[in-house]
Amino acid sequence: MDRDAILQKVIEVVNDTLDIADGTELTEQTSFKDLGADSFDLLELVTALEDELDMQFDDDAVQSIATIGQAVDAIAAEL
Repeated sequence: MDRDAILQKVIEVVNDTLDIADGTELTEQTSFKDLGADSFDLLELVTALEDELDMQFDDDAVQSIATIGQAVDAIAAEL
């Protein structure tokens, strides 16, 4: 899966999991904090991404994910 495909999948899962308002543009620079995500939301998001992509995040990588782009990088490193 190439980086663009991963990015689109992450955006799709973020929209579904965090119930993002219609019209909100999500980019690689979008921070989960700016989307109002708390630690529970982030755990739910990580679980949803792992299920959707049939993979497991490295525990250290999860701690450093703050933006959509960082999530894409972490996924690309695991796939």
